[in-house]
Amino acid sequence: MFRSMQVRVRFTVEENYRGWRLDRYLQDKIRRLSRAKIQWLIEERLEVEPGGAVERLKPSTRVVPGLTFALVREAEPEPPAPLEFGVLFDDGALLAVDKPAGLAVHPTARYSAHTFTALARARFPDRKVDPAHRIDRETSGVLVCGSAPEHTTKLKGSFARGEAHKTYLALVEGAPAGDAFAVDAALALTLASTVRVRMHVYPSGLPSRTRFEVIERRRGPGGAPITLLACFPETGRQHQIRAHLFHAGLPLVGDKIYGPDEAIFDRFTKHEMTDDDRARLRLARHALHAWRITLPHPVTGEPIRIEAPLAEDLAAFWDSCSRATPASRDAGDRPP
Repeated sequence: MFRSMQVRVRFTVEENYRGWRLDRYLQDKIRRLSRAKIQWLIEERLEVEPGGAVERLKPSTRVVPGLTFALVREAEPEPPAPLEFGVLFDDGALLAVDKPAGLAVHPTARYSAHTFTALARARFPDRKVDPAHRIDRETSGVLVCGSAPEHTTKLKGSFARGEAHKTYLALVEGAPAGDAFAVDAALALTLASTVRVRMHVYPSGLPSRTRFEVIERRRGPGGAPITLLACFPETGRQHQIRAHLFHAGLPLVGDKIYGPDEAIFDRFTKHEMTDDDRARLRLARHALHAWRITLPHPVTGEPIRIEAPLAEDLAAFWDSCSRATPASRDAGDRPP
């Protein structure tokens, strides 16, 4: 029996997960949990929507699109998160928001009410707002959503077909040798790390490619080189930009997983970070911002471009760095 105070984390299976085992589906959604923990949750804490076609789900159940269920857990205080977001574009079909760093998009094992989807339901009760792509909790910037299922389906199709083009801004430790470069390196989750969600360059991984252009070079406190990059992911793997920058020897400022020491991430999750950890990171979160996206409108099909100004914390850190050389390239336009 559950205690009276409960949190229900609801899931609806998407088309791209058709035929997956239920335990693999949930492990992909809640990557910080082990498979054994996921299987326990399915056996002990899973509820199927009333009146659904399926009454009992097992770890080995093959999921189909539209299958809806919930994981029920005892209510605990959620970690703090920003509970406001700005609207960049809204015409009733396409909604684009400026997601703040620290706000998770979807419910997780730790976040339920403190998520973008929960806030969007409360803010737009007459719509079915659903994000069309992923963005990490610590990443700020443009998040594109459909305002009804038919619009979200078309937007997700645009991402799947490579018709959506994203540009990120990144503040990295180090100085690239040239003003433009690319990382073409396959990525995969492996057992090489104690951090379950960390992606590694791996020969048999998923093909992954990101282009980078230097916008400006500066010096951080102590004289360390800091570079502002425009990042153009040509594939859409988990943590792709972060993993590719680490592989290139240019880790993001503030990155707890792909930065100076992945053990910092473990201490962060346990609330045991040290002053030395914070000094080495320089920033409280990784310095990645979803700056610009261009994609077809879900109704008209016409291309639309949406931008979010560089987040205030990243802009403040960049302003604290001393200028080293003039801007090298402007990636089409200079970031605001």
